[in-house]
Amino acid sequence: MCMKLFNSLLVALFTFSGVVAQSEINWMTWEEVASASKVEERKIFVDLYTEWCSWCKKMDAQTLARPDIASYINENYYPIKFDAQHKDDILIDGRTYKYISNGRNSYNELAIELTKGKLSFPTIVFLEADMEVIQPIPGFQGPKNFEKIMTYFAGDFHKTMPWHEYSRTYEGQSVLPASLRGN
Repeated sequence: MCMKLFNSLLVALFTFSGVVAQSEINWMTWEEVASASKVEERKIFVDLYTEWCSWCKKMDAQTLARPDIASYINENYYPIKFDAQHKDDILIDGRTYKYISNGRNSYNELAIELTKGKLSFPTIVFLEADMEVIQPIPGFQGPKNFEKIMTYFAGDFHKTMPWHEYSRTYEGQSVLPASLRGN
């Protein structure tokens, strides 16, 4: 009887731990993504921000902190939270991206490449598994719109359907609970 109770508690503990782990995005580094991609290919989601950006913080709190969004990102993407003003060199596929100092307008060259030269904060960037940029999307995204965007790229709909069509047909569908859909 005690062993049965112990096993039940153990299963409950592991189940609860799994739920908690999925309630936040499991941010990775560029190096971790490169290693993980060798084991399993996935698209990459980049949250491009700066420390001083208030809209970046708002998007973190109102959109990216949502458990259902975090879970979907963790399951479908390798997520990277990337400070556009990252000062250390970044090496990707033999190319080094350096920090360019210019006061408040300083940036890492990788941020320029990811945004196709149009730095704006926040910007979310979707990449193919081989790190080719699919689409940078500037500006704050609320949960409802962000959900459409993340499912559009994760499901490869961007390859066969224009955004306006996908957006129209997506209405009424959701990976989020009803309580989050109105945002």
